[in-house]
Formats: sequence, C-alpha cells, structure tokens
Amino acid sequence: MDLVGDLLARDRRSRDAALVTPDGRERTHHDLITNGYKAANVLRYLGVRAGATVAVDPTPGFHTTLAFLGAAAVGAPVRFDPEAGIEAGDRVVLAPVATAAALDPAPGTNIAAFGGAPDRPDTTHWEQELWSENPGTPPSDVDPADTAIVGPGREFSHRELCSTATAAVEAVEMDAETRVVLRRPFSDLPAVAAGLVASLSVDGTAVLAPPSDGREADDGDGESRGDVAVAPADTNVPEPRRVDPATLASTAE
Repeated sequence: MDLVGDLLARDRRSRDAALVTPDGRERTHHDLITNGYKAANVLRYLGVRAGATVAVDPTPGFHTTLAFLGAAAVGAPVRFDPEAGIEAGDRVVLAPVATAAALDPAPGTNIAAFGGAPDRPDTTHWEQELWSENPGTPPSDVDPADTAIVGPGREFSHRELCSTATAAVEAVEMDAETRVVLRRPFSDLPAVAAGLVASLSVDGTAVLAPPSDGREADDGDGESRGDVAVAPADTNVPEPRRVDPATLASTAE
C-alpha cells in the first residue's frame, strides 16, 4: 500500500469492526469506507481539490477520521490544527461546533462544524452534509510522493505514512484479528501511521482512546499502557504489546 486513500478500496468493505471511537461505538469497515467516500465528496463540494489543504481537529474520533481519509482520497493534505489552518488560509477547516464558532476564516476558507448544528449560517453542518452526500467513489489522481499530512516543522507523504504503517504491522505481526489502541491525538503523526493506518491496512480494528496529551496512560498500578498498544481481539486492557511510533517512523524513512 502506497496511498492512504487505498484504505477506502471497495473490496475492503466488510462487516468486521474497523473503528472503535472514544465513546465505545463500533464502526465496520463497510461503514468507514462508505462514509469515507461521503466525506471526500463533501470536501469536494466545499472546494477541496488535489493539493488544497484541509485543517482538521486533532481529537481522535469518527468524523476526524473520515475527514482524514476523505481528504487523502482526493489528494488533499491534512493539517491537524484548525487554528493554524485559519492562519494558513487552508481551503476547509473542520472543528467541533464550539471551536468552529470562535474561528474567523480568511477569504476563501470554508468552516465546517461537527457535533451539532452551527449557529453561523456561513458554517457548514458537517454531519448534515455527510449523511445526505452521495457515497460514490470520488475521482482522484494521487501520487505516493504527494503530501498526506502537513505537520509542525515538516510534511509527510503518503509513502512515508504507509511505510511507517507497514513497519508497525511487521513489528508486532498485526492482522485482521488485531486491535490497535491509539492514545495520542492525530497531531502525533507517527502515532497516526502506527495506530490508525497500520490497523486499517490489515483489516484490523483501530481503537481510539482519549488522547494522553503527552503523558502515557497507565493501568492504575503505574504501569504504562502505551501510546500505541496492540492486542488480539479478545484481550482486555492492559494490552500485551506496545509500538514505539517515533522509532518506526525513523526506520521507515
């Protein structure tokens, strides 16, 4: 796999769990892929094309995951920093409704809000557009060398993210029966590759836990639970294996 958008291939759709959001709700691979197409088409409706950056709230969740995958499918880099996206004049900024209400967009920047209906008429209601959008496959012409994520200080190409994901898969032998728990915000780019892209690439399950904000969660006895932890599907916390995303990212370059 050389492109993040390959995660949305139609032949990957199944009724197996793909994503568990912080509220405990499961989404199947069929749900994720179908709604990923919808997210891509909503972004296109808002003016996103290949190379146009989309700023997305970094909190792991269903809608932020869809925005990331949808943007990747149409070749639009993602910046996991809505406020920076406003300053940079990104084409679309997606944020929770309360955050979006306080944003002052630059000319040409569209604001989309999730988590409720926005008060401002110039703000797009993300969920409303998503549910009504066509689930057809969005057109794309993306190269592995194209930027997938704009991070603080550097950019990450599709090839780099996929290489880190592959390294994570090989390091802990992920497969379709694996649950990978991500306890970092999406702004931690190696963790996104190892904890989200890697698990989805093998048809496993990505479990989005509340981010640890730089402090590794523990199991109550002071033992670290890991920012990216891996376990068979029938294993409870604490997960038996850990992934060091930063190390994987450096070896994958």
